Amino acid sequence: MSQITALVTGSSRGIGAAIAAQLRARGLSVIGHASRAVDDATIGADLTDPTAPARIWEQALERGGGRIDVLVNNAGLFAANPLALSDIAWLDNWEDTLRINLTAAAELSRYAVKHWLDRGAAGRIVHVASRAGYRGDSPDHWHYAAAKGGMIAMHKTIARQYANKGIMSYAICPGFTDTAMAGDYLASRGGPALLADIPLGRVASPDEIATIATFCALDAPESMTGAVLDANGASYVR
Repeated sequence: MSQITALVTGSSRGIGAAIAAQLRARGLSVIGHASRAVDDATIGADLTDPTAPARIWEQALERGGGRIDVLVNNAGLFAANPLALSDIAWLDNWEDTLRINLTAAAELSRYAVKHWLDRGAAGRIVHVASRAGYRGDSPDHWHYAAAKGGMIAMHKTIARQYANKGIMSYAICPGFTDTAMAGDYLASRGGPALLADIPLGRVASPDEIATIATFCALDAPESMTGAVLDANGASYVR
């Protein structure tokens, strides 16, 4: 069997780095992505640029010898957008977050689905969404919750439409995770006091989320396509 190739966005740190490491440990060829290239295995592209997803996909295909088997939509932006900002500043922040967290993921998913349909090949997409897509988020993070809710709806649509073509879609909804992206937010919300809302008593680790992502990419049964896996320490139970 030929080597499986995966494209992982936002792979330079946090959850993305942990996913890339675990996939490589399972023998996959992993093509990473970050805002700036950090090594030869990483494609550098700023997802606020509307042309970035197409360039990422084209470069990934070139590096993968014309084949991508797994797409992990992990790249994300989590930045406050207070209501008191000016109208234009609030809208700019909204659009940047939606473009990075949802639109770029949608574009890459589209390229992946078309690639697999054209080749008559099976493929898997793993979407790293968020608890916020179901529970909502803080008053400063409407945009983040909206983007992740959109990602979940997109994932379910992909799963329903393409399962009979061998194209599987899985989504993960972490709660707070110990990453640089969430660090400032945790501090601003009271740090240890915030843990009172998490029955487990701690936030997730990137490796825990990566374990779920690796399972979805490689081991999850096809009958699980369309599933949303929660990882929030029972802070939001559906």
